[in-house]
Amino acid sequence: MTFTAPLREELRGVEPYGAPQIDVPVQLNVNENPYGPSEAVVADVAAAVADATRTLNRYPDREFTALREDLAAYLGHGVTPAQVWAANGSNEVMLQILQAFGGPGRTAVSFAPTYSMYPEYARDAMTDWVVGHREEDFSLDVAHAVEVIAKHRPSVVLLPSPNNPTGTALPPATVTAVCAAAAEVDGIVVIDEAYGEFRRAGTPSALEVLAETPNLVVSRTMSKAFALAGARLGYLAASTEITDALRVVRLPYHLSAVTQAVARVALRHADELLARVDDLRAERDRTVSWLRGQGLTVAESDANYVLFGRFADRHAVWQGLLDQGVLIRETGPDGWLRVSVGTPAEMTAFHTALTATLGRGLG
Repeated sequence: MTFTAPLREELRGVEPYGAPQIDVPVQLNVNENPYGPSEAVVADVAAAVADATRTLNRYPDREFTALREDLAAYLGHGVTPAQVWAANGSNEVMLQILQAFGGPGRTAVSFAPTYSMYPEYARDAMTDWVVGHREEDFSLDVAHAVEVIAKHRPSVVLLPSPNNPTGTALPPATVTAVCAAAAEVDGIVVIDEAYGEFRRAGTPSALEVLAETPNLVVSRTMSKAFALAGARLGYLAASTEITDALRVVRLPYHLSAVTQAVARVALRHADELLARVDDLRAERDRTVSWLRGQGLTVAESDANYVLFGRFADRHAVWQGLLDQGVLIRETGPDGWLRVSVGTPAEMTAFHTALTATLGRGLG
């Protein structure tokens, strides 16, 4: 018997998303925090997981009440537990947003270059996808954004800040202007602050305008600054009208008892886990200066990664680094590469490998 799986036509031939997973000594391609938890955090996590294990025969709290309380306290800015939502990584948070507010006959908008998963969320939620453009310096022109929103009338606008892959943060005036334009067409605006904790001093969070902006959603993750990528916990703050809508589309008991327990431990140790953020900021700024000193063009970054270029053959540069045991990311506009910020030793290895690669005339 022959059989052809009835795959949706738009999915035929599509490769699954994912950065290369290559076992090399220096991995600087997926923006992970290079500093693992302390033994004190490990012990606290182990104890919390042990407690959760004792009741794994029962379903977890599907409203993750205690975790929402902890996340609200961490976010501050007057955010209440009812305004908080969480899921398995910010990826699931974004997909749930598109499931609730997108769908057939609706449109989602972003501005390129932007996070490469956004069009996949839209596709999976059967939502039309429209992409505008950013300026040469990767900032967002408000007039252009307003024009795109007025023309396409999106139900969802997705804006990472800091932007992935460029590291560019949005000023509050831009956020409020985009939210006002989206409100005119009954749309919501998601400011994706997955890398928000890495912002440079003086760069504000969109949380500062959340209280007076009912169609604003501010999303975060514990994967980056909290060094919790393996635990898969993303979350957002928004009006209760929005968070209640997400409860409709979530799968039953979508956050396991173990995930909730681990996330709550991380929040209890927030001061310790976030202490390395300053180190990574400083290393990022040193990396920007060093790359510019090599004559390269480098985007301003408020994240834990740096976009640099421009290369006639960026793949040759990427391969040249990989041949020396350093893995970075071939992403963003043509001619650009992105390097995650690692430990000082990892960044020294990156400097050495890039110098040798460019010295051979590659790129």
